[in-house]
Amino acid sequence: MSDLASESVNTARIRVSVVEDHPLYRSAVARVLSEAADIELGAVADSVPRLAAAREPAGSVVVLDLKLRGVTDAAAVQKVVTMGYLVLVVSAHAGQEEVLGAISAGARGYLSKDADGADILRAVREIAAGNTYVSPALASFLLNSTRGVKALLSDRERQVLSLVAAGERDTDIAEAMSISVRTVRSYLERIRDKTGRRRRPELTRLAIEEGIS
Repeated sequence: MSDLASESVNTARIRVSVVEDHPLYRSAVARVLSEAADIELGAVADSVPRLAAAREPAGSVVVLDLKLRGVTDAAAVQKVVTMGYLVLVVSAHAGQEEVLGAISAGARGYLSKDADGADILRAVREIAAGNTYVSPALASFLLNSTRGVKALLSDRERQVLSLVAAGERDTDIAEAMSISVRTVRSYLERIRDKTGRRRRPELTRLAIEEGIS
């Protein structure tokens, strides 16, 4: 895993805990997080009960493996979410059932363990900023599911997509949402990356198909 300590998105440090029962991988993820200037490493645990005992502040991010002793899979995600944490699943098991189960249980992001340090840090930062993050290789599971892009996009991204479908220009969207045109275009790039739809007519059709309005 690469050291991205110089990369920073937010001025405030992001509190991140790790729940992983494989010692070497747990240490590797913890090291990547601790070396990032904008991240504060929280609890590093091998199970959900040990995370609970650490009493981390609500709203912090938890990097969570799915296959743990005791509480596991979607139940583990649900348990951690009910504690008030934002969950990023990083698992060697990244089939459609696991991805959809974790997202349905409340996970804000999902990566396979093929992800490198850059991917994990990017996902953590996106989730801490109120967005979702699923690696492009896994996003198709969500796009083909009954939950569709509604599970993949943040509230603000869905609002932008809705305004695109209404025929609004970037400047109009910026005014309607009280944000800059640059921010609108940043949201649009995220939407394109997550959905694979690049052109405006494709985005409009997607919004209509998914009932985003």
